[in-house]
Amino acid sequence: MVQPEHLRHKPAEPLDRNRELLVACPHFKSAVNLSRIVRLCGCAGVGQIVVRGSLKIDPKIARDAVEQVQIIRRRTLTTSLIKLREEGYRLVGLEQTNQSKVLFNYSFDRKTVLVIGHERNGLSDDELRIMNDLIEIPVYGLPHSYNVVTATTMAVYEYCRQFPNG
Repeated sequence: MVQPEHLRHKPAEPLDRNRELLVACPHFKSAVNLSRIVRLCGCAGVGQIVVRGSLKIDPKIARDAVEQVQIIRRRTLTTSLIKLREEGYRLVGLEQTNQSKVLFNYSFDRKTVLVIGHERNGLSDDELRIMNDLIEIPVYGLPHSYNVVTATTMAVYEYCRQFPNG
């Protein structure tokens, strides 16, 4: 039996509409983490990232997403997040707390800001106070949490699964 030829690196499938998901990031310690999140957003069709701080994006890591994802830099996230909430976005923090909902049971609003915590410290107390919801990804072993990029990827993927066409 002759197998059909496999097409590698097939072209991206355009979305029916723009995603209404924004990703908000703290001032990371690592430009690698930020660059990987930019690449993730490019792959997922997320058009904007709100970033605290001035870390450089490494184009070797972020690849083509550097040209597709708008980086909005802010000195503080809290003020920007409050404004986005006033514009109708639901603020969803990715954080393990006693009030977090498990990602797999969470229904995203189409208009969502996924707020990512710092690699070591998570979301600040000020950020936690303004969230509409908190979601977490169950951990079944040690350490007690996933790497920030891994966790962000899982959460963005779940949003995309719920809204596959944008």
